Amino acid sequence: MSEIGTQAASIRFAGVSKVYPGGVTAVDDISLHIEAGTLVTLLGPSGCGKTTTLRLIAGLEMASTGHIAIGDEDVTLVPATERDVSMVFQSYALFPHMTVAENVGYGLRFSGHPKADIPGRVAAGLDLVGLADYTARLPSELSGGQQQRVAVARALVLEPRVLLFDEPLSNLDAKLRRRVREEIREIQGKLGLTVVYVTHDQEEALAVSDRIIVMNQAVIAQDGTPRQLYEAPESAFVADFIGEANVLDCEVVAVEGARARVQIGPLTLDLPARGRAAGPARLAVRPDRVGLGSGEGVPGRVRRATYVGRHMEVTLESEIGEIFVLLADADAAPGVGDEVAISFPDGGPVLLPG
Repeated sequence: MSEIGTQAASIRFAGVSKVYPGGVTAVDDISLHIEAGTLVTLLGPSGCGKTTTLRLIAGLEMASTGHIAIGDEDVTLVPATERDVSMVFQSYALFPHMTVAENVGYGLRFSGHPKADIPGRVAAGLDLVGLADYTARLPSELSGGQQQRVAVARALVLEPRVLLFDEPLSNLDAKLRRRVREEIREIQGKLGLTVVYVTHDQEEALAVSDRIIVMNQAVIAQDGTPRQLYEAPESAFVADFIGEANVLDCEVVAVEGARARVQIGPLTLDLPARGRAAGPARLAVRPDRVGLGSGEGVPGRVRRATYVGRHMEVTLESEIGEIFVLLADADAAPGVGDEVAISFPDGGPVLLPG
């Protein structure tokens, strides 16, 4: 049986913009570098430009300005059919009248591969996604997750330099999404693929990515590893979009070297300065990194407490604003109307750069 192999390629954007007729700017002067063999996610809300960026890589859209390179080749003006890029769509785009094997081999039949090699490649692709025994089935006889894996196999057998995913799990239920994203990540690692993955789901992005590029209003808001974006957001938008955050006003009282003394309500915190000078500022703190107790802290009152199975969601009123908290111990959670002292343990709050 044939084996699936790839020649992963890097991707570079240099000052790329996409402006549609009527002056609508979907991508605004972005530059980025995606290293070969990595899985990079484009993350952001609807209309931020992430899908347009994916389509620019694929050649389904042409850049209005700037340059795009795949590997050492400038592909800015190269059509989609000549870019050696495969794309897995949100809708799977399987032919309902074709069997699984016929769907997977469809692209091979039209891309110049020797006819004798196609069955072996199809078998290798289906084996890779765990569907070796499903060759004769029709798409209607498969679950949503199995259909998604057929779409992945169809892309893989073409041995693309770059594999693109456009919201690939949005049609699946929560448990299936988790399993399929793990399978995609495993295949990417096994084959050393260059993968660009578009989603609006923050948890999905954190789970699968080597790097995440957060987009907002047609530009890149932040680019970094999942841990960097979660623990050191560079803006209120990124802090709130990646994993949710409380963004609170504070005062930088003094800066000494790389540390800042920060006043928030009655509390004084020692935090990394992150380029801030003395004066008004904002900090972000994750809901699961807020301390509740009695004694010293910001006085607060529980306005809402909701049991959601794995944890309690608690909304607090306080002099520093409304604060949302996740508590792992539902049995020890305060009730509505209870008075609490709000604290911020070390490693919790981060100053947002100016």
